Amino acid sequence: MEVQELIHEMGVKARAAAGAMRAFSTERKNEALLAIADALEAAKPQIDAANAEDVAAAKANGLAPAMVDRLTLTDARFKSMVDGVRYIVELPDPVGEAIWTRERPSGITITKVREPFGVIAVVFESRPNVFVDTAALCLKTSNAIILRGGKEALRSNLALNEAVRAGLLKAGLPADAVQLVGTTDHAAVAELVRSVGLVDVAIPRGGERLIRAMCEAALIPVLKHYKGVCHVYVDDKANLPMALSILDNSKVQRPSACNAAETLLVHEKLAPVFLPMVRAWAADKGVTLHDDGAGVEYLSLDLNVATVPDVDAAIAYVNANGSHHSDAIVTDDAERAAKFLRDVDSAAVYHNASTRFTDGAEFGMGAEIGISTDKLHARGPMGLEELTTYKYVVRGDGAIRG
Repeated sequence: MEVQELIHEMGVKARAAAGAMRAFSTERKNEALLAIADALEAAKPQIDAANAEDVAAAKANGLAPAMVDRLTLTDARFKSMVDGVRYIVELPDPVGEAIWTRERPSGITITKVREPFGVIAVVFESRPNVFVDTAALCLKTSNAIILRGGKEALRSNLALNEAVRAGLLKAGLPADAVQLVGTTDHAAVAELVRSVGLVDVAIPRGGERLIRAMCEAALIPVLKHYKGVCHVYVDDKANLPMALSILDNSKVQRPSACNAAETLLVHEKLAPVFLPMVRAWAADKGVTLHDDGAGVEYLSLDLNVATVPDVDAAIAYVNANGSHHSDAIVTDDAERAAKFLRDVDSAAVYHNASTRFTDGAEFGMGAEIGISTDKLHARGPMGLEELTTYKYVVRGDGAIRG
């Protein structure tokens, strides 16, 4: 089957499944999610075997260590993935929620109501847990989803897809509400984002190259972030042990993540004291320091370091060189903190906290479908509410407009 025909057929099936999903109650959707969690646990041996093959092939093909890390589905990540599905069951269902209601002098009552998008396409690289996270979020919000993973994770994704669809069938929901594009042909991505009338919105989860390619080809809306160039600014009024701890967590805890710090900014008055501490820390943790990497997303144990004269200069540096993702200030000065939080133009801004908290689970959303640095519709971690649009429900009693 040609790629264009394949994607069209999947889109038609997804559109039909999305229509069916509207009729299912929150209770039925939650039953399906619990069935999916059980099916994943039952299929863990097969999923582990498939993932091990993907990881071995990735290493043999010289895939970057950061990508291999994202690809690896450890026992802890598997448990977190399944726990995430069950956690979504406990979250409120936004579908049908009344955002506001207004009574007008004309006699009509208008209610703004959340409703599903319909069909969502998610294109992702490396991390197989993204398959389950996004499928669960879309099902909870009565959406159908078409997923296309990277070729490096194809075996893992096929095994996960089989388990998820088995859970749907057991619960009596349409299996075609979750579909995996089985071809690694790059043309499939272009076809997905050009499927006007079948796919309502596309969400990329991957590197800047993938995201830009999707945006250039798209005829449908794309929710995205291009990269994660995140900053930690240490003010001269900072608690130094706290600052070093936040820097360590932001950079080292998972350097391949998009919310990991890539640049450290230090107030120039503090530099003679703090930078030697940073150099000692970097040597201990294996972090390579750079002084010319403004705007670089390393995704590794590399860190750009710069000094600034004050908080205003730090704000200007972040806004000029960052990616509007996640940026932090460490200071005991409440006024400076308030200025940073107000003036830094990023999706998430932090005071005395690690940038690694920009995550759907950490924000209480359960799993996330992605992190948006756009300003229209969704910004920051995208959970259940961000997977809905809205419509206006208008009621009257024979009302006519004069």
